[in-house]
Amino acid sequence: MNIKQLWKNCLVEIEAGMSKANFSTWFKNTSIVREDVGIIYIGVPNEFVRDWLINKYHKLITKTIADAYENMRAVEYIIIKIENNKEEEMLPTTNEPYVNKELPLKDLYINPDDNLNPRYHFNSFIVGSFNELAYAAAQAIIENPGTKYNPFFIYGPTGLGKTHLIQAVGNGIKEKHPNKKVHYMTLEKFATDFINSLQNNKANSFKEKYRKYDLLIIDDIQFIGKMEKIQEELFHTFNTFHENNKQIIFSSDKHPNYIPELADRLKTRFSAGMIVDISPPEYEPRLAILKVKLREFNIELDQEILEYIASTIDGSIRELEGSLNTIVCQYRLRNKPLTLAEVKNLLKNNMRPKKNIAIKDVVKMVSEYYKLEEESVYEKTRKKEIVKARQVVMYLLREDFNVSYPLIGQKLGGKDHTTVIHSCLKIKNDLKDDPQLLQELEQIRIMFK
Repeated sequence: MNIKQLWKNCLVEIEAGMSKANFSTWFKNTSIVREDVGIIYIGVPNEFVRDWLINKYHKLITKTIADAYENMRAVEYIIIKIENNKEEEMLPTTNEPYVNKELPLKDLYINPDDNLNPRYHFNSFIVGSFNELAYAAAQAIIENPGTKYNPFFIYGPTGLGKTHLIQAVGNGIKEKHPNKKVHYMTLEKFATDFINSLQNNKANSFKEKYRKYDLLIIDDIQFIGKMEKIQEELFHTFNTFHENNKQIIFSSDKHPNYIPELADRLKTRFSAGMIVDISPPEYEPRLAILKVKLREFNIELDQEILEYIASTIDGSIRELEGSLNTIVCQYRLRNKPLTLAEVKNLLKNNMRPKKNIAIKDVVKMVSEYYKLEEESVYEKTRKKEIVKARQVVMYLLREDFNVSYPLIGQKLGGKDHTTVIHSCLKIKNDLKDDPQLLQELEQIRIMFK
């Protein structure tokens, strides 16, 4: 076993589930030092990092390594002291490897029968205007799976709680309907299983495996675009579920109409149920999320600090949690509360400049730049210069100010959200080959400052 490559692969998996700042803080200077009869020894730079990994990330680390190395029995953390450019192991505080005393290894973190994370429940899910429609639909599905909103397709940028929501539906159905069989998986796992079944002449076994479930949840469906054979198999799986009133749920980072090379018949199937967009949370739900997370950490922060974080970190929920993790880290490292000034200094590199601007002001600036009448952007017209300006407005509102697709459409003449998505993608794709457009956007952005 190549332990360096093993840890490198594991770090890729771990990093995908957290903010860059959080990953850098806790995993940057770690390594697998050695393996001994199934015990993996992870080197860490100091006692504080070791304790934090044990208390907050041990289940994740153990599960990630176990997935990549089937002979793993336990994980131990060793402090590595570097002197004269040479690593020296410090003796661990105990002769026993650290193992979770509450759960056997097979039960760590993920339920092996259905792949659901037991932490993903609606009792820790914050509802706000940014996700209330998705939440309401999810509750209806739990009450009557297979009969309402089937399929349920949820989409939006990364870090907004899509995976939490769809897995919470799975956990909710398990509780309310204990006889129903639930299964969560990524599209990558579905595709891998299908390809393996073809190579091993076990296509029928594959079909039987997945069609026995009452609820099938497939995450990251956006990657299916160029997989013709996978699309065909998913189409048949979908039909079987739908005909038998079995629930199927998908998540994606984009609307199905804008998944590249997605077959029309799958687009039609996705549209037959309910398609819901999740946008970045507003101030109030951001504040509520921070309070929920603080209860999990079992510490308290001043209200003004929470309000500052909630008003300043306006991107994804993952960014919000990453910033809070940084503060909690310093809180425990110093063993005393932080002042607002210290928090501001701590987070200054994590935060994008705050932009307070109204939609109408973006319309005004873009119109002025392209020398157009402001009202023309709202009008129904196919004049190229006006269509381009309107698409630029939509793109900037989405990319720079995190305005939801439905709200952009509503404010710009009652456009459908799919029209807004198309406009944003059009500008995004044009920027790849049009340096003139890139320069125009840079000049318009200067006007916002």
